[in-house]
Amino acid sequence: MKYLIVGGVAGGAGTAARLRRLDESAEIIMFDKGPYVSYSNCCLPYRLSGAVDGTEKLVLMNPRQFASQYNIEARVNNQVLSIDREGKKLKVRDLEKNEDYEESYDKLILAPGATAIVPKIPGIEGANLFTVKTVVDIGRLHTFIKDGGAKKATVVGGGFIGVEVAVNLVEAGYQVALVEAAPQILNPYDLDMVQILQKEMLDKGVDLIVGDKAAAFEGSNITLGSGRVVEGDAVVMAVGVTPDSALAKEAGLALNKRGAILVDGNYRTSDPDIYAVGDAIGVYNGITGKPMQLPLAGPAQKQARQAADHIHGRPVRNTGYIGSSCIKVFDYNAASTGLTAAQCEKEGIPYDYVYIIPQDRVGLMPGSTPMHYKLVYEVPSGRVLGAQAISKGDAPKRIDIVATLIKFGGTVDDLRDLELCYAPPFGTAKDAGNNAALVACNLLQGTFKQMHVDEVRGLVESGAYIIDVREENEYALSHIKTAVNIPLSQIRQRLDEIPRDRPVYLHCRSSQRSYNAVLCLQANGFKNVYNISGSFLGISFHEYFNDVTQKREPIVTDYNFN
Repeated sequence: MKYLIVGGVAGGAGTAARLRRLDESAEIIMFDKGPYVSYSNCCLPYRLSGAVDGTEKLVLMNPRQFASQYNIEARVNNQVLSIDREGKKLKVRDLEKNEDYEESYDKLILAPGATAIVPKIPGIEGANLFTVKTVVDIGRLHTFIKDGGAKKATVVGGGFIGVEVAVNLVEAGYQVALVEAAPQILNPYDLDMVQILQKEMLDKGVDLIVGDKAAAFEGSNITLGSGRVVEGDAVVMAVGVTPDSALAKEAGLALNKRGAILVDGNYRTSDPDIYAVGDAIGVYNGITGKPMQLPLAGPAQKQARQAADHIHGRPVRNTGYIGSSCIKVFDYNAASTGLTAAQCEKEGIPYDYVYIIPQDRVGLMPGSTPMHYKLVYEVPSGRVLGAQAISKGDAPKRIDIVATLIKFGGTVDDLRDLELCYAPPFGTAKDAGNNAALVACNLLQGTFKQMHVDEVRGLVESGAYIIDVREENEYALSHIKTAVNIPLSQIRQRLDEIPRDRPVYLHCRSSQRSYNAVLCLQANGFKNVYNISGSFLGISFHEYFNDVTQKREPIVTDYNFN
């Protein structure tokens, strides 16, 4: 058998290696139009800060190693021009020799990846413009900023690549602005969670601009839709990627509405002898059952293995994808999986969520830090739909747990009962996931009612009755301007001060004491009381970025972030 593979990064290289393991006698040829195969896309931004201290270190294997270790021929600087499906052959151009030739196949695997989107904006052709998609891209950018005297860089786009590039440029000592047209960066996080990361970027010196877009260029200076001018020496365009499906389209293969290659559950295209994997294909969401794009390395590796297995007659069970991911934003580690609350809203899925802020390990231990944890679940079934965690500790571990649970169709009851590893240096006896699930179970059972941090400003502006149940010294340091201080330690003696004819909203530092206060009031006949999830820590993080960037009146006397 003869296998040809178009694309030599995660999907292509993974398919080639798996095909070799399944068939020692097969002829396997992998083509890539660039000078490198098998490089780490995900590590590209880290070259800018020096965390990866050499561009060549981004390349994991070279053609010589593929040949010697796997008996796979990797042809770099060879661009596939067209597919002759009837004749089962490719037309290829050797870019070094500038010669065209043909290569036949028994099975063809397409893994061309995706291309960086560069929108047509007036004046953009005059900018020192860069994308971050390949080793060549990052080499050009690194050389320019290091050797070209650049001091200011503007990143356009607040997705994973944009944020990672911004972070690494700041850590390398450059002045950085990041412009995002949407109201927030990083769509895998809900606004109440992403405000933590937006604050962190602001604190570390990034000029973070959201809700505004690049409208025109003059050199490398950008005029935004608002009229504001952002000056820079270099511009990194990171507004997203589009499937590199031109080759498939010209060959008459079926594409989905987004222009991605349409594949079945076995990663076979509309031609039974052609498979496709990686960023160029459309996949389906394992929770909603709907199509989606998921340009991530982990899914590409899984697809590569499954496509190779199906070619060799091995059964493939495609369970779809839920979109697990993580990112480091300066001192914070963030992770998410499944659906956000915003996605549930868009999909019309009945849901609720829990937002808690426990310590990520026993408070007595060095390095213990607050863990912002959000659990999204279906109502009334309790099926876990998604989760997000952000902390200066091990947030991804907590989300890996939920990702596993979602893949097995777990509920908040299952998460509540999970027996997780515990020792004081690593976590708490009731880990964040267990804790959030217990709260979710209480909400599903109607034990208490809650309000969310994004609703607190409205409560303040409407004159709602808010009780701060922290101790008097905590209240004195900072508090919601309209809140009444009735500490939990005094609440039973001061019930007569609390109105019974209107809703009452309670908070503490992180929701635990206020939860106990809510139960106390309910036991004493109060019918309309609410615990503010996230409490004062969550309120502070949620309000800060918009207060600073919009220069609006704070609803707190001061913020508390500890």
